Amino acid sequence: MKNIYIKKILLCTLVIFFMPAYLAASDFGLVIGLHGGIGNSAMEDFTGDFRVDIWPRFSVLLGDNGEFAVSAGISMEEIDKPVPELLHTELTMRFGNSGIRAGRFNYSDPLSMAAEGLFDGFQFFHNSAAGNFRIGAWYTGFLFKKNANITMTDNELTSYNLPLDYSDFFNTYFAPRRAFVSAGWEHPSIGEFMHLNTAVIGQFDLTEGSGFYNNQYFIVKAKIPISNLLLELGGCIETSQSSNSTESFNISFAGDFGLFWMLPSEFNSRISFTGRIAGGKINETITEFIPITTKYYGFILKHKMSGLSVFTLNYSGRFSQSLGASFNASYFIRNDMATFKGYPLQSGAVTDPEFKDFFLGPEFSARLIWSPASDLQFNLGAGAFIPFLGSAAGPDEKILWRAELTATMSIW
Repeated sequence: MKNIYIKKILLCTLVIFFMPAYLAASDFGLVIGLHGGIGNSAMEDFTGDFRVDIWPRFSVLLGDNGEFAVSAGISMEEIDKPVPELLHTELTMRFGNSGIRAGRFNYSDPLSMAAEGLFDGFQFFHNSAAGNFRIGAWYTGFLFKKNANITMTDNELTSYNLPLDYSDFFNTYFAPRRAFVSAGWEHPSIGEFMHLNTAVIGQFDLTEGSGFYNNQYFIVKAKIPISNLLLELGGCIETSQSSNSTESFNISFAGDFGLFWMLPSEFNSRISFTGRIAGGKINETITEFIPITTKYYGFILKHKMSGLSVFTLNYSGRFSQSLGASFNASYFIRNDMATFKGYPLQSGAVTDPEFKDFFLGPEFSARLIWSPASDLQFNLGAGAFIPFLGSAAGPDEKILWRAELTATMSIW
């Protein structure tokens, strides 16, 4: 049964790849990635993982105003359990200052906190002196759940954590069935000093059953350059309707800020201080912020940005054409006593009565990127989360650490 599913997906991928080859000059490439990691957890002194990724890609020009691009992939954490996936699949057509995009392509809200990633859908865009306008609609139910990372409800989180089972493929492979529409406006230079990006998003739960979670986001993000500094400020208001709420209307908040300083050095160095705040539950009306896609802001501590704040000091630099590095120091704070479900602790979850404080602790990480050739890259990262430097956990909690190496080779 497993081989039948794999053959069908691979056959469809090959057809999509090679049909356009007869239309015009095309470009074909292959990317091979090897990823390995070691570390520990609250329950284990040593953990390890390894994954192989293979991503073929194809693109072709369609006349003078169109382009078609497609990429697929196979990931293997276990040699006998390959996971196939159709990745970026985009048709773009331009008509003067306007155009359309259709297929599976990237979408990100102005804050990158509500929705970010690959989605199936279409988008109309128009660029003018009055700004850039975007309107589109997307669906999530055909995506691979591990890459879509949609866990808006507890049931979706449970489904996400279930391993892929080829004997029950359709119930264990796909992401939750949700749809969303977005309308956005962006202006690169209002008053010749501020970049402004806004969006309105409406999300609809299409999952069968009695439970549902629908919501709307109203987002604005501003960027103000000041000499070698860049100041960023953004905010989001979320309204929601849920079968689990006693209120017919709920509201929540999220926001971010950042200060970026380009150092006057020959290493293209940058120092930044950023903060991201996702509101927690205050009462039955003001509830926790819930994003469509789960995005992690920690190297070790990986948690949905709901009822959580993270503040990060970062240095990054490119020391030569082939070598770059970055260093992060982050601190995590929960915003209420109920939303944050806990993180890997030996003594239990932070929702236990023993843990009555907000400060979860700091995380330190570093990353080194080396590209000895244009088609070869090595990415080494390491970090540690130190819970006993916070006040939400006990003083005997051990340090959690992880190191990982990714090697990527491109064949064109």
